Amino acid sequence: MRIERRLVSLPDGRDIDVLTTGPEDGLPLVVHGGTPSGLVVDTRVAAAARERGLRYVETARPGYEGSTPRPGRRVRDVAADVAAVLDALGAGAFVSIGMSGGGPHSLACAALLPGRCLAAASIAGVGPYGVAGLDFLAGMGPENVTEFGFALQGAEALTPYLEREAEPLREVTGGEIAAALGGLISGADAQVLTGDFAAELAASCRAAVREGIAGWRDDDLAFAADWGFSPDAVAGRAAIWQGDQDRMVPFAHGQWLAAHIPGARVHLEPGAGHLTMTLTAIDRILDDLLDLAR
Repeated sequence: MRIERRLVSLPDGRDIDVLTTGPEDGLPLVVHGGTPSGLVVDTRVAAAARERGLRYVETARPGYEGSTPRPGRRVRDVAADVAAVLDALGAGAFVSIGMSGGGPHSLACAALLPGRCLAAASIAGVGPYGVAGLDFLAGMGPENVTEFGFALQGAEALTPYLEREAEPLREVTGGEIAAALGGLISGADAQVLTGDFAAELAASCRAAVREGIAGWRDDDLAFAADWGFSPDAVAGRAAIWQGDQDRMVPFAHGQWLAAHIPGARVHLEPGAGHLTMTLTAIDRILDDLLDLAR
């Protein structure tokens, strides 16, 4: 698998770190990683994309890897960055998927680039905070409850907390990643968090904090604030995938998104965890996404 990395310079002087693989003339599949995550190819997603002639494009959100930090960014801001990256790659229309914290960013692309993002999928993606009908923290593992509590207090409280949390991740291995995630791992996730999959997740965590915690911090703060767009702006162009054995982003988040995006393709999966989706459902996810894009 040939992988390319490049820095794309934006008109405002910032850089976005970009990873690509697959056919250069293929329809781009823009991949939004979770929180925190670095630029490490998800080999299952990349292989499934290649089988369908798609070009895998993953961008590091501001503050991760070589992407210039952008304090105060909101979820909506990812759309303009993705558009600029695709311009630099010579690409036009695209489809988008986002896992976990990448879910809202995938939806943002569909909401704010309606003539360009043909369809978007949120996979175990977080819902908006402070909205009626969603108890944001209910059912989350204790680590996420604590982290989000600091996020609600603001950057001054969150920064030292994440700096402490980042230390063990800087050298975490595949054999250690399940223990490092602690109470966030459900039984369903523990069963699949082995071998190459565990090694890739650990590598992504190491890469996420290699340059510090700015990306992680600004993701959390963006989730604690208004997204900058309404979920109903993606009506008819979004798919929601969520498992009921998820302790990172509980089932209620997927249920809320499914209920508030008109015409959404809804896939609420019994027995699925947070991490299992890209192992067990990626072929269905991409086939559904491409059908939706048509």
